[in-house]
Amino acid sequence: MNFMKQYENYRSHFEVYLCNQCAGMAFEPQILTESMRYSLLSGGKRVRPVLFFAALDAFGLPYDGEEPLAFALECIHTYSLIHDDLPAMDNDDFRRGRPSNHRAFGEANAILAGDALLSLAFEIAVSECGRSGRHLLAAKSLAHAAGASGMVAGQSRDLLCSGRAGGEEDLLQIYRDKTGRLIAAPVVMASLLAEKDEKNAEEYGISLGALFQITDDILDETGNRSALGKSVGKDAQEGKLTAVSVYGLEGARRLADDYVRKCHETLRGMRGADTAFLAGMVDYVYGRDH
Repeated sequence: MNFMKQYENYRSHFEVYLCNQCAGMAFEPQILTESMRYSLLSGGKRVRPVLFFAALDAFGLPYDGEEPLAFALECIHTYSLIHDDLPAMDNDDFRRGRPSNHRAFGEANAILAGDALLSLAFEIAVSECGRSGRHLLAAKSLAHAAGASGMVAGQSRDLLCSGRAGGEEDLLQIYRDKTGRLIAAPVVMASLLAEKDEKNAEEYGISLGALFQITDDILDETGNRSALGKSVGKDAQEGKLTAVSVYGLEGARRLADDYVRKCHETLRGMRGADTAFLAGMVDYVYGRDH
Protein backbone atom coordinates (compact mmCIF):
# COMPACT_ATOMS: atom_id res chain seq x y z
CA MET A 1 0.00 0.00 0.00
CA ASN A 2 1.22 3.48 -0.89
CA PHE A 3 0.13 5.33 2.23
CA MET A 4 0.34 8.89 0.89
CA LYS A 5 -1.50 7.97 -2.31
CA GLN A 6 -4.31 6.38 -0.32
CA TYR A 7 -4.37 9.32 2.09
CA GLU A 8 -4.79 11.67 -0.86
CA ASN A 9 -7.60 9.49 -2.26
CA TYR A 10 -9.53 9.79 0.99
CA ARG A 11 -8.71 13.47 1.42
CA SER A 12 -9.62 14.49 -2.13
CA HIS A 13 -12.86 12.50 -1.98
CA PHE A 14 -13.84 14.41 1.13
CA GLU A 15 -12.62 17.75 -0.26
CA VAL A 16 -14.96 17.50 -3.25
CA TYR A 17 -17.90 16.82 -0.94
CA LEU A 18 -16.87 19.64 1.41
CA CYS A 19 -16.59 22.17 -1.43
CA ASN A 20 -20.02 21.20 -2.72
CA GLN A 21 -21.55 21.61 0.72
CA CYS A 22 -19.90 25.00 1.20
CA ALA A 23 -21.07 26.14 -2.23
CA GLY A 24 -24.64 25.39 -1.18
CA MET A 25 -24.47 27.39 2.05
CA ALA A 26 -26.70 30.45 2.01
CA PHE A 27 -27.12 31.51 5.63
CA GLU A 28 -28.09 35.09 6.39
CA PRO A 29 -26.60 37.51 7.08
CA GLN A 30 -23.98 36.81 4.45
CA ILE A 31 -21.07 37.40 6.83
CA LEU A 32 -22.10 34.28 8.75
CA THR A 33 -21.83 32.13 5.62
CA GLU A 34 -18.56 33.80 4.64
CA SER A 35 -16.95 33.24 8.03
CA MET A 36 -18.07 29.60 8.16
CA ARG A 37 -16.72 28.95 4.66
CA TYR A 38 -13.51 30.82 5.43
CA SER A 39 -12.48 28.34 8.09
CA LEU A 40 -13.96 25.22 6.50
CA LEU A 41 -12.09 25.88 3.26
CA SER A 42 -8.79 26.97 4.79
CA GLY A 43 -7.08 23.69 3.92
CA GLY A 44 -5.65 21.37 6.50
CA LYS A 45 -4.88 17.67 6.58
CA ARG A 46 -8.54 16.55 7.04
CA VAL A 47 -7.27 13.94 9.49
CA ARG A 48 -10.67 13.11 10.97
CA PRO A 49 -12.60 12.55 7.72
CA VAL A 50 -9.63 10.58 6.36
CA LEU A 51 -9.61 8.41 9.50
CA PHE A 52 -13.36 7.86 9.17
CA PHE A 53 -13.11 6.71 5.55
CA ALA A 54 -10.02 4.60 6.30
CA ALA A 55 -11.64 2.92 9.31
CA LEU A 56 -14.76 2.11 7.29
CA ASP A 57 -12.46 0.54 4.69
CA ALA A 58 -10.59 -1.34 7.41
CA PHE A 59 -13.84 -2.79 8.76
CA GLY A 60 -15.06 -3.78 5.29
CA LEU A 61 -17.68 -1.06 4.73
CA PRO A 62 -17.85 1.34 1.76
CA TYR A 63 -17.18 4.96 2.65
CA ASP A 64 -18.96 6.24 -0.42
CA GLY A 65 -22.32 7.33 0.99
CA GLU A 66 -21.06 8.14 4.49
CA GLU A 67 -19.76 11.62 3.61
CA PRO A 68 -22.35 13.48 5.76
CA LEU A 69 -20.90 12.09 9.00
CA ALA A 70 -17.40 12.96 7.79
CA PHE A 71 -18.63 16.50 7.14
CA ALA A 72 -20.15 16.66 10.62
CA LEU A 73 -16.77 15.66 12.05
CA GLU A 74 -14.99 18.40 10.13
CA CYS A 75 -17.57 21.00 11.16
CA ILE A 76 -16.94 20.18 14.82
CA HIS A 77 -13.18 20.23 14.37
CA THR A 78 -13.35 23.56 12.53
CA TYR A 79 -15.57 25.15 15.19
CA SER A 80 -13.07 24.02 17.83
CA LEU A 81 -10.18 25.67 15.96
CA ILE A 82 -12.09 28.95 15.56
CA HIS A 83 -12.87 29.07 19.27
CA ASP A 84 -9.40 27.84 20.27
CA ASP A 85 -7.80 30.80 18.47
CA LEU A 86 -9.96 33.39 20.24
CA PRO A 87 -8.30 35.95 22.57
CA ALA A 88 -10.02 34.37 25.59
CA MET A 89 -8.57 30.96 24.70
CA ASP A 90 -5.19 30.49 22.94
CA ASN A 91 -5.20 34.00 21.43
CA ASP A 92 -3.62 33.03 18.11
CA ASP A 93 -3.67 35.39 15.14
CA PHE A 94 -2.87 32.75 12.51
CA ARG A 95 -4.30 29.41 11.46
CA ARG A 96 -3.09 27.36 8.47
CA GLY A 97 -1.04 30.29 7.20
CA ARG A 98 -3.92 32.75 7.17
CA PRO A 99 -5.37 35.19 9.70
CA SER A 100 -7.50 33.37 12.28
CA ASN A 101 -11.26 33.71 11.88
CA HIS A 102 -11.53 36.38 14.56
CA ARG A 103 -8.78 38.40 12.88
CA ALA A 104 -10.58 38.20 9.54
CA PHE A 105 -14.17 38.73 10.72
CA GLY A 106 -13.97 40.06 14.28
CA GLU A 107 -14.25 38.24 17.57
CA ALA A 108 -18.05 38.23 17.84
CA ASN A 109 -18.54 36.94 14.30
CA ALA A 110 -15.93 34.22 14.90
CA ILE A 111 -17.79 33.03 18.01
CA LEU A 112 -21.01 32.86 16.01
CA ALA A 113 -19.33 31.05 13.10
CA GLY A 114 -18.12 28.41 15.56
CA ASP A 115 -21.56 28.14 17.15
CA ALA A 116 -23.15 27.74 13.72
CA LEU A 117 -20.71 25.00 12.67
CA LEU A 118 -21.32 23.04 15.86
CA SER A 119 -25.09 23.27 15.39
CA LEU A 120 -24.77 22.34 11.71
CA ALA A 121 -22.75 19.27 12.64
CA PHE A 122 -25.54 17.94 14.81
CA GLU A 123 -28.23 18.87 12.31
CA ILE A 124 -26.34 16.65 9.85
CA ALA A 125 -25.74 13.87 12.38
CA VAL A 126 -29.40 13.80 13.46
CA SER A 127 -30.48 13.64 9.82
CA GLU A 128 -28.32 10.52 9.41
CA CYS A 129 -29.88 8.79 12.42
CA GLY A 130 -32.93 7.76 10.42
CA ARG A 131 -30.84 5.50 8.23
CA SER A 132 -30.24 2.83 10.90
CA GLY A 133 -29.76 2.21 14.59
CA ARG A 134 -26.04 1.99 13.88
CA HIS A 135 -26.06 5.55 12.55
CA LEU A 136 -27.85 6.67 15.70
CA LEU A 137 -25.11 5.11 17.83
CA ALA A 138 -22.43 6.75 15.67
CA ALA A 139 -24.06 10.17 16.05
CA LYS A 140 -24.37 9.68 19.80
CA SER A 141 -20.69 8.74 20.08
CA LEU A 142 -19.75 11.89 18.15
CA ALA A 143 -21.76 14.06 20.54
CA HIS A 144 -20.09 12.38 23.52
CA ALA A 145 -16.61 12.91 22.06
CA ALA A 146 -17.23 16.59 21.34
CA GLY A 147 -18.92 17.64 24.57
CA ALA A 148 -18.58 17.90 28.33
CA SER A 149 -17.16 14.38 28.64
CA GLY A 150 -14.73 14.88 25.78
CA MET A 151 -13.15 17.73 23.85
CA VAL A 152 -14.79 20.57 25.80
CA ALA A 153 -13.72 18.99 29.09
CA GLY A 154 -10.17 18.76 27.79
CA GLN A 155 -10.17 22.40 26.70
CA SER A 156 -11.52 23.42 30.12
CA ARG A 157 -8.76 21.52 31.91
CA ASP A 158 -6.19 23.00 29.52
CA LEU A 159 -7.28 26.51 30.50
CA LEU A 160 -7.31 25.57 34.18
CA CYS A 161 -3.73 24.32 33.93
CA SER A 162 -2.35 27.34 32.08
CA GLY A 163 0.21 29.43 33.95
CA ARG A 164 2.35 26.40 34.80
CA ALA A 165 -0.33 24.81 36.98
CA GLY A 166 -0.98 21.07 36.88
CA GLY A 167 1.27 18.10 36.29
CA GLU A 168 1.66 14.83 34.44
CA GLU A 169 -1.78 13.45 35.35
CA ASP A 170 -3.48 16.63 34.13
CA LEU A 171 -1.43 16.62 30.93
CA LEU A 172 -2.39 13.06 30.01
CA GLN A 173 -6.07 13.79 30.75
CA ILE A 174 -5.91 16.87 28.51
CA TYR A 175 -4.42 14.75 25.74
CA ARG A 176 -7.11 12.12 26.19
CA ASP A 177 -10.03 14.56 26.16
CA LYS A 178 -9.04 17.67 24.21
CA THR A 179 -7.38 15.95 21.24
CA GLY A 180 -7.83 12.21 21.65
CA ARG A 181 -11.61 12.04 21.85
CA LEU A 182 -12.23 13.74 18.51
CA ILE A 183 -9.48 11.78 16.76
CA ALA A 184 -10.89 8.56 18.22
CA ALA A 185 -14.43 9.54 17.20
CA PRO A 186 -14.17 8.70 13.47
CA VAL A 187 -12.67 5.28 14.22
CA VAL A 188 -15.29 4.55 16.87
CA MET A 189 -18.08 5.74 14.57
CA ALA A 190 -16.83 3.43 11.82
CA SER A 191 -16.64 0.50 14.25
CA LEU A 192 -20.24 1.14 15.35
CA LEU A 193 -21.44 1.28 11.76
CA ALA A 194 -19.63 -2.00 11.07
CA GLU A 195 -20.68 -3.54 14.40
CA LYS A 196 -17.03 -4.25 15.28
CA ASP A 197 -15.01 -3.99 18.51
CA GLU A 198 -15.53 -0.45 19.75
CA LYS A 199 -13.03 -0.64 22.63
CA ASN A 200 -9.91 -1.25 20.51
CA ALA A 201 -11.05 1.37 18.00
CA GLU A 202 -11.35 3.94 20.77
CA GLU A 203 -8.01 3.10 22.40
CA TYR A 204 -6.23 3.34 19.06
CA GLY A 205 -7.78 6.75 18.42
CA ILE A 206 -7.06 8.03 21.93
CA SER A 207 -3.40 6.99 21.64
CA LEU A 208 -3.14 8.49 18.16
CA GLY A 209 -4.64 11.73 19.50
CA ALA A 210 -2.07 11.85 22.30
CA LEU A 211 0.69 11.28 19.76
CA PHE A 212 -0.72 14.08 17.60
CA GLN A 213 -0.72 16.50 20.55
CA ILE A 214 2.77 15.53 21.70
CA THR A 215 4.13 16.22 18.21
CA ASP A 216 2.28 19.56 18.31
CA ASP A 217 4.01 20.38 21.59
CA ILE A 218 7.39 19.46 20.14
CA LEU A 219 6.77 21.45 16.94
CA ASP A 220 5.77 24.50 18.97
CA GLU A 221 9.24 24.30 20.48
CA THR A 222 11.25 23.36 17.38
CA GLY A 223 9.16 24.28 14.31
CA ASN A 224 8.78 27.47 12.32
CA ARG A 225 5.68 29.50 11.50
CA SER A 226 5.97 29.18 7.73
CA ALA A 227 5.82 25.38 7.93
CA LEU A 228 3.22 25.20 10.70
CA GLY A 229 0.98 28.01 9.44
CA LYS A 230 0.51 29.31 12.99
CA SER A 231 2.48 31.01 15.73
CA VAL A 232 5.26 29.07 17.44
CA GLY A 233 6.80 29.41 20.89
CA LYS A 234 3.49 30.47 22.45
CA ASP A 235 3.22 27.47 24.76
CA ALA A 236 6.32 28.41 26.72
CA GLN A 237 5.48 32.13 26.69
CA GLU A 238 2.04 31.50 28.17
CA GLY A 239 3.08 28.79 30.63
CA LYS A 240 0.96 26.10 28.92
CA LEU A 241 1.02 22.57 30.28
CA THR A 242 2.71 20.54 27.52
CA ALA A 243 4.82 17.43 27.10
CA VAL A 244 7.87 19.67 26.74
CA SER A 245 7.13 21.60 29.95
CA VAL A 246 6.55 18.39 31.93
CA TYR A 247 9.17 16.04 30.43
CA GLY A 248 11.59 18.31 28.58
CA LEU A 249 12.18 18.07 24.84
CA GLU A 250 13.93 14.70 24.89
CA GLY A 251 11.41 13.32 27.37
CA ALA A 252 8.58 14.45 25.10
CA ARG A 253 10.19 12.61 22.21
CA ARG A 254 10.42 9.45 24.32
CA LEU A 255 6.75 9.85 25.27
CA ALA A 256 5.89 10.09 21.57
CA ASP A 257 7.77 6.81 21.02
CA ASP A 258 5.68 5.21 23.78
CA TYR A 259 2.44 6.25 22.10
CA VAL A 260 3.63 4.95 18.74
CA ARG A 261 4.05 1.55 20.39
CA LYS A 262 0.63 1.80 22.08
CA CYS A 263 -1.06 2.55 18.75
CA HIS A 264 0.53 -0.42 17.01
CA GLU A 265 -0.21 -2.76 19.93
CA THR A 266 -3.88 -1.76 19.85
CA LEU A 267 -4.07 -2.27 16.09
CA ARG A 268 -2.77 -5.82 16.51
CA GLY A 269 -5.81 -6.45 18.73
CA MET A 270 -8.28 -5.39 16.01
CA ARG A 271 -8.94 -8.87 14.64
CA GLY A 272 -10.45 -9.21 11.20
CA ALA A 273 -9.69 -5.62 10.17
CA ASP A 274 -7.25 -4.48 7.51
CA THR A 275 -5.27 -2.04 9.64
CA ALA A 276 -2.40 -1.28 7.23
CA PHE A 277 -3.52 2.29 6.56
CA LEU A 278 -4.30 2.94 10.23
CA ALA A 279 -0.77 1.78 11.07
CA GLY A 280 0.58 4.11 8.39
CA MET A 281 -1.33 6.96 10.00
CA VAL A 282 0.66 6.44 13.20
CA ASP A 283 3.94 6.87 11.36
CA TYR A 284 2.54 9.85 9.43
CA VAL A 285 1.56 11.67 12.64
CA TYR A 286 4.85 10.76 14.32
CA GLY A 287 6.96 12.08 11.45
CA ARG A 288 5.03 15.23 10.53
CA ASP A 289 6.66 18.66 10.44
CA HIS A 290 3.47 20.72 10.24
